[in-house]
Amino acid sequence: MLIRLKKERTHKEDRRLALWLATSAGLLNAIALGAFGFFPSHMTGNTSQLSSEVSSTDLSDIIFFGSIILSFVAGAIIARTIVIWGIIHNVRLIFCQILFVEGILLTGVSFYEMYFHALTSNRVIILFLCGLMGIHNSTSTQLSGGRVRSTHITGTLTDAGISLASVLVAMLRRDYSKDTAAQKSQLKTHLTTLFSFITGGIAGLLLFRWIGFNAMLALGLMLAVVATVSIITVSTRVRRVRASL
Repeated sequence: MLIRLKKERTHKEDRRLALWLATSAGLLNAIALGAFGFFPSHMTGNTSQLSSEVSSTDLSDIIFFGSIILSFVAGAIIARTIVIWGIIHNVRLIFCQILFVEGILLTGVSFYEMYFHALTSNRVIILFLCGLMGIHNSTSTQLSGGRVRSTHITGTLTDAGISLASVLVAMLRRDYSKDTAAQKSQLKTHLTTLFSFITGGIAGLLLFRWIGFNAMLALGLMLAVVATVSIITVSTRVRRVRASL
């Protein structure tokens, strides 16, 4: 799931990827909303809000919303740069390593908020979370070849609509070609992404109301554990293959 192989990825792998990463994105988004009243992945809304603040000439908010967008983009740039480095140096586990670091950073933020939470630091934490969401979305997008965008629900809904229309037209025409089968598989992937994000969002709000920042801590640890399990599994498999040669 977290390994980019030389062969083409299957839709089943992409759906597993969506299940984990879109769910975790929904969780973090909802937890951030409960904690700070803010969606760290909602760049469409943040860009619109920036335009609104520009028209009202509120300099502090203009800088804040501009920084939010830059943080998200910076996260995407960082993830892409690391992936390129991994590809150049043939690091098969690069996506696992990115996810592991993301989990550790999120765990660190959680501990900070649990013990040193202050309203004065909220904006800094929001910017940091936006950067993490940029890394998160960039990682899933690159790993899946653009088929899974864990935080970009507007784009996923658009893609799901396109796939659904293609499938419906093919059914009316009784077209059972490989392209139709591919569209059906892609539609399932998009629906998995949407379902996972929504489920994660609902769970995130409920968990934050129940256990506060422990919910964010659990999410960070979950990401780190998922990445660690993938690293150990692949490393063990590679050792066995080499030992059998």
